[in-house]
Amino acid sequence: MSSLLTNSTAMTALQTLRSVSSQLATTQTRISTGQRVSTASDNAAYWSIATSMRADNAALSAVSDSLGLSAATVDTEYTALTSVVGDSTGGLTKLQSLLVEAKTAGIDRTKIQADVTQIQQQMKSTADAATFNGVNWLSTTTATPATVDLVSSYSRVGSTPTTGSIQLTTANYALYSSSTNGILDTVSSGVSVNTIDISTLTDAATDQATLDTYISQVTAAINSVASAAANLGAVKNRISTNTDFVKSLMDSVSRGIGQLVDADMNQESTRLSALQVQQQLGVQALSIANSSSQSILSLFR
Repeated sequence: MSSLLTNSTAMTALQTLRSVSSQLATTQTRISTGQRVSTASDNAAYWSIATSMRADNAALSAVSDSLGLSAATVDTEYTALTSVVGDSTGGLTKLQSLLVEAKTAGIDRTKIQADVTQIQQQMKSTADAATFNGVNWLSTTTATPATVDLVSSYSRVGSTPTTGSIQLTTANYALYSSSTNGILDTVSSGVSVNTIDISTLTDAATDQATLDTYISQVTAAINSVASAAANLGAVKNRISTNTDFVKSLMDSVSRGIGQLVDADMNQESTRLSALQVQQQLGVQALSIANSSSQSILSLFR
């Protein structure tokens, strides 16, 4: 029955068009954002989980940055320590060789001392220069913290976050200290490695014994510095391993977020084309339904 007051056909067509337009708007939003869940109203559970996972990834990113800074710091200290250990051309190794050479009868120890002094000054300069971002563990002061915590990991179980760290004792790496208890400035038998002076020694038995003491002292220093370098080398490897793991974990979390909220662009593109056709047909259907009311007027002509 045709009615002037109620056009049920037009109302049905309008409802269909509204539904199609709503679906089209949703699809266009998914395509523009790349997400099928971009707000809590899309899917409260998935949105909440994804939001928490994004926060975890942000924390992991901060850990990654911290690990990068720690790696640079440790590498600086490690490089300086290996330089101080030295080889046949410098450092403690060369110093030890010079002292052994100084035991030779009749040798000019004043000239040898000139080389010894150069090595001592170079080692001090190396330790002082081993600074990265204001941090120096080889040449310490009263302001140097006793321990250092290097952030190494982040995890969350439920709502409880946990951070892991690598703790280092700075005294283990100190070559020079304002308290003169570093590896190279600790006084033993009245002298430290950094203050050894053989220029006045002779071939006398007592002076030869003094040289033996110096050699033992330098040998002990080589062992201590090498041990400190080995320790930092292990820390370097641990930081590198943690860095790779954190990056892999971030990738895994990102993939998990994608599985929850990312839109299937192929599916949404196909859906967009279909909805656009439905919208056009809906407009035509509504136009036809509205025109049916106009036919009633012809009855009064």
